[in-house]
Amino acid sequence: MKLSPSELEAYSENGFLIRRQVFHEQEVKAFSAAADSAAQTAKIMAASADARRYVLDGNLFVDIGHTTVQFEHQENAGEIRVIEPVHDLHEQFMQLVHDPRLVSPMRQLVDSAEVALWTAKLNLKSSRVGSGFAWHQDTPYWVHDCDEAERLPNVMVNFDDSSVSNGCLNIVQGSHKLGMLPGCSDPRQLAGFYTDPAGFDASAQKPIEVPSGSVVFFHPLAVHGSMPNNSSKQRRGIILTYQPANRPTLKKKDIVNALG
Repeated sequence: MKLSPSELEAYSENGFLIRRQVFHEQEVKAFSAAADSAAQTAKIMAASADARRYVLDGNLFVDIGHTTVQFEHQENAGEIRVIEPVHDLHEQFMQLVHDPRLVSPMRQLVDSAEVALWTAKLNLKSSRVGSGFAWHQDTPYWVHDCDEAERLPNVMVNFDDSSVSNGCLNIVQGSHKLGMLPGCSDPRQLAGFYTDPAGFDASAQKPIEVPSGSVVFFHPLAVHGSMPNNSSKQRRGIILTYQPANRPTLKKKDIVNALG
């Protein structure tokens, strides 16, 4: 399950690595059911009187304890787009955190004998509704919470077939070598977290079109984003981010050492 020398070289050169159909059909069905269950749980949580609600760039965000639920743009406000963290909302997700098919490669990418979870984010892109995400790097979101924000690689597990038509992940090849790039300066409230297109070559983007059960490892400095889901098919997936062992998670501040 470890990454081969050629895979490590590809990750170093491109900033990402694809392994296709790592998880079999029955596993993917269980992950998909867990995603649907977590979304229903999150909707109930978001309706709580104790929840904190706010709008950023037309999206409703709801904080409940350590969990943030992001809804789609106002015209589709009933649809959830992102839940973070999600590892404690369903046992299937916690099992994924410890799965050796993810943990073994992550030990190599983190460059640590043992690793722990940093954060777990569930992405939900409903058919005809799921919004895109502007070009960005992950490091700017985390640099104030972690002294080694460049040491937080991601792995995305795809629960559905991913294609350009349903808004698959796009990664700008080699962009991780550019370091942390300047943010945008337009009127959007979150503009500073989106990467200024002047700082990289968008023509180097690679659509990550993969079948369900595939995984994508990618560098926290890799510029990435996605287009809206204009298809009749949904696109669901979880992004797990790892760090050296015995360190607390981003929001909940619990320590989740990966056992795989």
